[in-house]
Amino acid sequence: MADVIRVESRDAADVEQIWRKHVPSARLQRIDPERFAFHWLSVGISGMTIIRYTLTAAVYSAVQPEGQLLACRVATPEGWVRCGRSELDVSLPWATDGAQVEAHWDVTADVTALLFDRAHAQELARTITGDELLTLRLTGASPRTPIAGRHWNRSFEYMLNAVGHLEDDPLLEASLMRHALVTTLSSFHSTFLDAAAKDPHTAGASTMRRAVSYIDENAHTAITVDDVARAVHMSTRGLQYAFRRGLDTTPAAYLRRVRLDGAHRDLKNSKSDVTVAEIARRWGFGNTSRFGDLYRQTYGRSPRETLERD
Repeated sequence: MADVIRVESRDAADVEQIWRKHVPSARLQRIDPERFAFHWLSVGISGMTIIRYTLTAAVYSAVQPEGQLLACRVATPEGWVRCGRSELDVSLPWATDGAQVEAHWDVTADVTALLFDRAHAQELARTITGDELLTLRLTGASPRTPIAGRHWNRSFEYMLNAVGHLEDDPLLEASLMRHALVTTLSSFHSTFLDAAAKDPHTAGASTMRRAVSYIDENAHTAITVDDVARAVHMSTRGLQYAFRRGLDTTPAAYLRRVRLDGAHRDLKNSKSDVTVAEIARRWGFGNTSRFGDLYRQTYGRSPRETLERD
């Protein structure tokens, strides 16, 4: 279940209290109480928290996360962000998994952040790359390139919007967590990129059959492509390669087709009081409109037509 926190306050003590709840190392100093305003929104799901806040005041702050990976942008017209002796571009995000980052602004800052549990992130990164010995570590605070940084900024807006439509769906939460982590690790220098650059493992016919069987048997549950890879003891990249080579498709496309087939059967056999949205969600389609488009492309008619005709 998503943990949503909204705060609007003019009490400076509220800022540090809420930041410390999420990042225990956070410190705020020299806050000007005369012109202070704080607006906070955070949404926490398994392994990740999405944060956006605006803070009006003269502020010095510092974070040095432990057991966490923090990607953040502090957008301010009058201020700076530093990691060690390096001054960071305030128009771009920065990231840290232990290095101290300091920020100062004199008027207002708009802050956006993704906060990951490091152990959870490392487990997922190992599954994606197939490197079971991977120690997930950032090797720089700045984005790999300005383009990568701007991509992270745009992706944050998508993720903040998407998290408001999850409705406690474990499948959608897992997909969003994966997207957020891969976007972040791809935007910054990290050991993840080195591991992901290695050649994918190949799979024999028996492994492919196990992967297909696993999807066929579990498509009605909240599995992801990473779960399929883990079930057949191979990397996600290796599974992608094997499906392309053996079936000329992707694991995600195959899983989506199996779920569409399941929804199609349920629409044909449903009782009169069931809705298209209920069946769509049952099979992992959180966006009913998108489900309708995919269904129409596959079966040549809308889900509602199938529901009412059959």
